[in-house]
Amino acid sequence: MTKNKQSIPLTGQALVNKVRQLEDHSREDKAKACGYYTETKQGLKRVNMMKFLNALIDAEGIDLDISSNGKGKGGRSASYRISVQNNYNLLIGAAYTKQMGLEPGTEFEIVLGRKHIKLEQIGFENEED
Repeated sequence: MTKNKQSIPLTGQALVNKVRQLEDHSREDKAKACGYYTETKQGLKRVNMMKFLNALIDAEGIDLDISSNGKGKGGRSASYRISVQNNYNLLIGAAYTKQMGLEPGTEFEIVLGRKHIKLEQIGFENEED
């Protein structure tokens, strides 16, 4: 049993250039020409418009997550509360790590108290205690 064939889509500047070349075509035709489709067993091309538009937004360097004037919400706001998940993990969201200016790979020591959990950044002097 063969699966649907998937094309290799254009990205980055190659995507932008191709879209500009096809300015008089429909969005669907542009998406197909740029490789944003899958081909069914019957040979029909199904356009993946969402992937195409997202790739085009990324290629143009447009950031939809933050407001250009700084007044937009930019997603959910931090509630400063988390719950233990079904797999017993605690997930600290990106809102908190961005607010603290943390980068991937930043290490913390977990300090367990009687009724609290404290994260202490390794190699960082805690100024608030």
